[in-house]
Amino acid sequence: LSTFYADCVPLYFVDPVHCAIGLSHSGWRGTVNRMGKATIEAMRREYGSRPEELRCAIGPSICQDCYEVSGDVAVEFERAFAGHEHEILIAKENGKYQLDLWKANEIVLLDAGVLPEHIEITDICTCCNPDLLFSHRASHGKRGNLGAFLCLK
Repeated sequence: LSTFYADCVPLYFVDPVHCAIGLSHSGWRGTVNRMGKATIEAMRREYGSRPEELRCAIGPSICQDCYEVSGDVAVEFERAFAGHEHEILIAKENGKYQLDLWKANEIVLLDAGVLPEHIEITDICTCCNPDLLFSHRASHGKRGNLGAFLCLK
């Protein structure tokens, strides 16, 4: 499987019981709409996967320190993640917010039934590491992509 992205979050899913895999691209809109949960539900329908048996990873993507969003985006997250706002949003004096997509996607996976010990979260930011990874924000809007790949042997 493959997906392409630039600063968004690649979500990796491995079901060792049913020998199945899943891979999703989750930007801010995908995260608000719980792309991780939708992928788990699709794997359940197609392969019989159970959330508690899945191994998941949140791949290299933009970190909270680098990801400034508008108040409109913050409101979407406040609605979608009621009770968790303080974990994923930091208000700034300029009226904008720093958004933690890693934590938001972790919350989605946990809410979907994935066990905490089955979730790996990268600490590799695409924007902080432009010498290693492409970042839409770090390149000031230039076009480029990263690829996320997952396969079964």
